[in-house]
Amino acid sequence: MSTTSTVIGRPAPDFELPGSEGKNVKLSDYRGSRVLLYFYPKDLTSSCSTQACDFRDKHTEFAGLNTVILGVSPDPLKQHDKFIAKYGLPFQLLSDAEHQVAETYGVWQQKQMYGKQYMGIVRSTFLIDENGILIHEWRGLRVKGHIDAALEYIREQA
Repeated sequence: MSTTSTVIGRPAPDFELPGSEGKNVKLSDYRGSRVLLYFYPKDLTSSCSTQACDFRDKHTEFAGLNTVILGVSPDPLKQHDKFIAKYGLPFQLLSDAEHQVAETYGVWQQKQMYGKQYMGIVRSTFLIDENGILIHEWRGLRVKGHIDAALEYIREQA
């Protein structure tokens, strides 16, 4: 089990991952914008699709608040491409196949389903400010209402 290196008020851990737009993405590439970094378990599953579509539907509002959305899962880029195409997602998805970034952010944890234990991503979102400072986190969240809550939080900060 990993230990998190995220602390509110401190720089968010930088990383570099392959992105769905065909090049590697570094968190630090987005200095000057807020970043809503969300970790989700798996492309094309019910809850993850609902979450991605909720972000899609509010994308313009986030963009209007100088906020970039980046989704991260262990899925390969080919799977991300299918996910983006199926739901018309207007933001990048990043592939964390070795779950190193998920471990750094403390979201790669032991989970349980149908009595079986396994390691996986605990659905979580991190808000990073224009200077790369972690300013808020939502861990182990439920999809319903989360995107609206995140949007409201960002509006209050703006």
